[in-house]
Amino acid sequence: MNPKVDFYFDEAKKWQKEQEELRQIVLDCQLTEELKWGSPCYTFQNTNVVLIHAFKDYCAFLFFKGALLSDTDNLLIRQSENVQAGRQIRFTNLQEILDLKLILKTYIYQAIEVEKAGLKVQLKKTKEFEIAEEFQKKLDEDSKLATAFKALTPGRQRAYLMYFSSAKQSKTRESRVEKCIDQILDGKGLDD
Repeated sequence: MNPKVDFYFDEAKKWQKEQEELRQIVLDCQLTEELKWGSPCYTFQNTNVVLIHAFKDYCAFLFFKGALLSDTDNLLIRQSENVQAGRQIRFTNLQEILDLKLILKTYIYQAIEVEKAGLKVQLKKTKEFEIAEEFQKKLDEDSKLATAFKALTPGRQRAYLMYFSSAKQSKTRESRVEKCIDQILDGKGLDD
């Protein structure tokens, strides 16, 4: 146990018992406990393996390379269509965790083996993401914008592409593009 992480469990208002049990399960698997992104994160040789996090309706294990795990018990959940590597196992009560204890350890050991083997999730390339028609029109009209967009990191490009194309209505996509033009020209990402 890492004392720097204790406060997370001590101050948990919801899912405290569930998260404490998840913590013990992970620690039994000999991973290193750290605090990352405000949540308990468990690493193997400085590589993120699994994270414990809580939401309104559930708490969960998040496996960073969950897409590479064999999900023999059909527990892994892809949080959204845009998530490429991570997968969650969600819990809504302590008994679920207790009932799955051995299976959860199996998933953790499998995730450790993925790290030992150096496996990587094959992420979609930026060019494979859909470009919203409204954004493509702006890129075609404004060479400075096109140059600035190409100069962004692939991660920043993907964030913009997903943000623009996720809007259902053309009017909303146009509005999103307009609001982001200055940021793109300044070389900033969506959340900068």
